Amino acid sequence: MTSTSNAQHHSSSPAAAGTDICIVGNGAVGKTAALGLAQAGFKVTLLAPPARPGSADEASWDVRVYALNHTAHRLLSSVRVWEAMDAARIAPVDNMTVHGDGAADRAGAGFLSFDSYAARTNALAWIVEDRNLDNALNAALRFAPNVRVVQGRASALSASLDAATLTLESGESISAPLVVGADGGQSWVRGQCDIGLDYRAYGQKAIVTNFSCEKPHLGVAYQWFSPTEGVIALLPLPGERVSLVWSAPQALAEQLLRLPLSELAARLAQWAGPVLGALAPLQPEVAKAFPLQLIKPHAMIAQRVALIGDAAHVVHPMAGHGMNLGFGDVAALIDTLVNREAQYDCGDSRVLRRYARARKEEVLLMQLATDGLNRIFSTEAEPLRLVRNIGMNLVDRLPVLKRRLIAHALGK
Repeated sequence: MTSTSNAQHHSSSPAAAGTDICIVGNGAVGKTAALGLAQAGFKVTLLAPPARPGSADEASWDVRVYALNHTAHRLLSSVRVWEAMDAARIAPVDNMTVHGDGAADRAGAGFLSFDSYAARTNALAWIVEDRNLDNALNAALRFAPNVRVVQGRASALSASLDAATLTLESGESISAPLVVGADGGQSWVRGQCDIGLDYRAYGQKAIVTNFSCEKPHLGVAYQWFSPTEGVIALLPLPGERVSLVWSAPQALAEQLLRLPLSELAARLAQWAGPVLGALAPLQPEVAKAFPLQLIKPHAMIAQRVALIGDAAHVVHPMAGHGMNLGFGDVAALIDTLVNREAQYDCGDSRVLRRYARARKEEVLLMQLATDGLNRIFSTEAEPLRLVRNIGMNLVDRLPVLKRRLIAHALGK
């Protein structure tokens, strides 16, 4: 990012005059940040790319879902978005079972389970469709005081001692004491700041789609690890429906994507059959795939810039915590800005360093955990297979350790 002494003299977009914070990005994390920061008293501009016309059937089940934890629940409730979602389309996760090395009945297979009763909580997580969350966020933004949404794309970002300035493709500009990059794993904002990163492609794709199930899922989220097939997760949806997230090796993923969904359902029978019975594709039959990667930026902040969500970290989805990490960023950023000393503005480097320190431990732990688990379960070496399965079974028998793992995963 270039530093320029006259950045504050750029003409400001009328739609963004008097902005304290400009957020770049149109995803759930950016929109939630806009609502939360506005609620805290900041004047916020949300810079979002022009909206694409929606063609989705609102009655259908979105294949993109999130397993939101208690951190996400608290944050979305505080900005009055949780209650605005369609509750009939949200499924609580009451129990989670994790199987090592494929089928549950395989000799020596590892097993680990968590349940909400033992965790003394009403739910381990909630499965929420992307569309349900996005609709509620958009409705809240339409009526939010202190939030202005500007449709457009930025072409340049510069910073001075007292402001950051975004120049838009239209020629207009937005100046604010703080710019927040919430623009995803391929973050443009991060790129403008010359923040280095460590990157590794996992050679896997996450295949997502939805099925009906013959037997009731009883609020259980199932996950199976296989060194050859990847990580197969079936998450509960309302009614007798489940959402598939299959993190498969690249070659296998390409094969699976070519299958009719009825054949994909049959392929899942070796894992799902004993607990869920036969699976059948939900109509309309849709499957999507997302490449999996690890992105570890070397910093979450730059001069007058803070990164949140996937712009700040991208992890393997096996634990379902990518979105929760992003909501944790939002909560920490709001808390840091609200509690800063009066003599510092919201983009002051001392304030932003506090935000980065507040997030460092949790982000690092999640990066290490998801990357480490992926490495451990991707090998077929027999000694390691025995160790990982024994380890899972041991953890399952240690209530104190299980409670600590659950508390961390819940965001409590």
